[in-house]
Amino acid sequence: MVTQATALDDILVIIPALNEAATIGRVIQTLQTVGLSRIRVVDNGSRDRTPEIAADAGADVIYEPIKGYGQACWRGLQGVDSDIEWILFCDADGSDDLSQLPELLAQRADFDFILGNRRGTAAGRGNLTPVQNFGNGLASTLIYWGWGYRYHDLGPLRLIRRRAIEQIQMRDRGFGWTVEMQARAVECELQICELPVNYRPRQGGQSKISGTLSGSVKAGTIILITLAVLYARTFDVRTFDAQTLRETPAPHHLNSKLQNSAPPPGDRIHEHPPENISENSPPPPWINRLLLGLSTVFLICGAVWSLPHGDFLNEPTAVPQFWWGMGAMGVGFVLAWGLRSVTASWFWGVAIATRIVLLAMHPGDDIWRYLWEGYIQTQGFSPYDYAPNAEILAPLRTAWWSQINHPDVSAIYPPVTQFGFRLLASLAPSVLLFKAALTAADLGICWLLSQRFGYLATLLYAWNPLVIYSFAGGGHYDSWFLLPVVAAWLWFERPYARSLTPVPPLFHWLGSAFLIGVSIAVKWISLPILSFLAWQSLRRGKGMLMVGVVLMGLMPLVVSALPFCNLQACPLIPTGSVFVNYGRSADLIPYWVADIWPPSRWENWLYAIPLGLVVVWLLLRTRQFGQFAEWYVIGLLVLSPIVHGWYFTWLVPFGVASRNLGIRLVSLSAFIYFALPHRIALDNPSWVLTQSERWSLWLPFVIGVFWTALSQTFSQRSLRQSSASFRSM
Repeated sequence: MVTQATALDDILVIIPALNEAATIGRVIQTLQTVGLSRIRVVDNGSRDRTPEIAADAGADVIYEPIKGYGQACWRGLQGVDSDIEWILFCDADGSDDLSQLPELLAQRADFDFILGNRRGTAAGRGNLTPVQNFGNGLASTLIYWGWGYRYHDLGPLRLIRRRAIEQIQMRDRGFGWTVEMQARAVECELQICELPVNYRPRQGGQSKISGTLSGSVKAGTIILITLAVLYARTFDVRTFDAQTLRETPAPHHLNSKLQNSAPPPGDRIHEHPPENISENSPPPPWINRLLLGLSTVFLICGAVWSLPHGDFLNEPTAVPQFWWGMGAMGVGFVLAWGLRSVTASWFWGVAIATRIVLLAMHPGDDIWRYLWEGYIQTQGFSPYDYAPNAEILAPLRTAWWSQINHPDVSAIYPPVTQFGFRLLASLAPSVLLFKAALTAADLGICWLLSQRFGYLATLLYAWNPLVIYSFAGGGHYDSWFLLPVVAAWLWFERPYARSLTPVPPLFHWLGSAFLIGVSIAVKWISLPILSFLAWQSLRRGKGMLMVGVVLMGLMPLVVSALPFCNLQACPLIPTGSVFVNYGRSADLIPYWVADIWPPSRWENWLYAIPLGLVVVWLLLRTRQFGQFAEWYVIGLLVLSPIVHGWYFTWLVPFGVASRNLGIRLVSLSAFIYFALPHRIALDNPSWVLTQSERWSLWLPFVIGVFWTALSQTFSQRSLRQSSASFRSM
C-alpha cells in the first residue's frame, strides 16, 4: 500500500480555470501543502488576473483559447513529461476540499481511477444545488443502466493513471468530459474507487454552470447527449445478444383472439414488430439500442427545456419555448415507436425522470381551483354552494386566489374528487403535493398497463409527452378518474370474457362496476362505461346481475354525495353556469355545426343527443370493454363543445391495446391547443382556434382513427374469407 510518505512527483495536477482570480491562488497553495508540486493551470480565456496569480503561486500556466471544460482538460494533457504516472483533476473555484487528498492518494496501489464522491457526505450533499443533486443522480443512474456500474457522483476531483486515460482515449471537449471518462472507465475495465469527500460552496467568482438555470440546462443536455453517443459507440453490429430481447411482448390489435392472453413462456422474447419493420427480418440489436438512447435523450432534454416555460397565460414567450421542449419530447416519443424491446429499468427510469422534471413546472390554471376547493372545505364551506368569488369566502382568499379560472362558477368536479382535494389541502395547499398525487395515479396506470401488455407496448402511455405534461407538468386531475377505469377494464376483460359464454365470475363483474363507479364519482364522463357492463350482463340473460352492476356502479357516487346534498337540493352540477351551458374550446363537430346553424352555438346540451346515439350504437356493436371505452371517448371528444388538450389523454391507455394511429398522432398534435392561452398572454382575449390551428390539431387524429378502423375491418374481412376457403376445402 502506498502511503502519504511516498513521493508525489509522479502526479500532475491539472486545473481548468476561467476567471477564478479570487480562488486560484489558495487552491494552488493547498495542493502544495499536501505535497503536490507539479501543478498545471489551463487558462481558458480569463479576463481577470487568473493566469498571473497562478504563475506567481508556482503553477505552470498554459493557455487554451477554445472554450470548454473538456477542451481545457485535454489541453492540460498535452506535452506531459514522461515520468508522470498519475493525473489529478480538480476545480479552480475552491469548492473541492483538498485536505482530503491524502485519502485519495493512499488508494493508488489498488485502483486505476479514484474519484471524490461529494454526495457521500452530508456536507457535500447539502452544498450541492438541487439541480446538481438531480443531475448527478440522473447521470449516475443512466450509466448504471447502460454500463452496469453504480457511480454516485460526477465530481471534478478525480485521480487517474496516465496509462488509463490514454487507454480511454477521451473525445469530448465540453462538459461531457467527466461523464465520458467515467463511462469509458467501466468499458476499459479499470479498477474504480469512489471516496466520500466534503464539498463547499464556491469560494469566489461566479459559477458558469450550476449557478444559472440556462447553464444547468445546457450542461444537463450535454451530459445526456454524451451518454447517448457513448452508448451508441458500444454497439457491436456484428453480434446478436439474445438477452437484449428478453421482454414482455406487445399486444396484437383488439380484434386478435390473443390480445389479452398471457404469452407462452417460450414466446416472451418475440416482440410485436413496429409497423415499418418486417417481422421476418429483424434489425440488428444496435439499432434498438441507438433508438433507445436517442429516445431517452430527446424525452429528458425536452422535459428539461420545457421546465421554465409553464406560465402560459402570463408570459408571452412561454408557449413557443414550451412547444420546442414538447417537440423534442415528441421526437423521442416517435423514436420509441421503432423499439423492439425495452427493459423494466429503462422503462421506469425514463417514465419517472421525465415526470420528476416536470413536477417543478408552473402548473396549468386548473390546479388553483383544486387547491381552493380543497382549502375551503377544510374551513367548513362546500365548493358546490359557493363560487370562488363569493363574498362570504373573501376572508379566505390566498395569494394565489386571483389565478383561479372561472371564479364565478361553483364546483363542477364530482364528490370523490372533492374528498381528494380536501385530503391534500388538509396536509398542505401545495401545488407540488397536488401534482405529486396526480402523478402517482399516472404512474399507477403505467404499472397496470405494463403488467397486462408489457413494457414495450406501454411506452405509448408511459413515454407519451402529452401524458407526462398533462399530469406532472400541468397538474390536471384526469389521472384520478383514468386509474379506476383502467383497473376496471383490465380486471373485467380477461381471456374468458371474449364471447357471451362462459360468464366471468360474479366478483369480476361487481368489482369492475365498483371501480367504474369510483371513476364516475371522480369525473362524470365515465358514466356511459357503466352502461356497457350493465348491457353485457343483460345480454347474458342475467337480469339480477345487471341490477347488481348498476347498484355497485352508482354506490360510490351516491355515498360520496351525501355530505354535499340534502332533501331540498343536491348542487353537484352547476346547471345554470354560463361555462357549462355555452363554453367552447377547441371543438370539432360543434364548431362546424355552429357555422351552418349559428343558434347551436348557445345550446351545448344538444350534443348529448348524438353522443347518446353513439353509446347505443357501440352497445350493440362491441363486445369488449376496451373497444367500447375507446370508441366512446373518441365520440365524446369529437362531439364535445369543450375540449382541452389534456382531454386526449383519456384515450391513451386504450391505445396501448389497440395501437390506434390516431391516438399516437394526437398525442403530438394536441399541443396546438396551447395557442389559446398563448393569445391571452399576448393580450388577445380570443379563445378560438384559427382554421389552420383547428385542422392541424384534429386532422391527424381523424385520419389516424379512420386508418386504424379501416385496417381492422380489412383484417377481419380477410380472416373471414380465409376461414370460408378453408371450410370449403
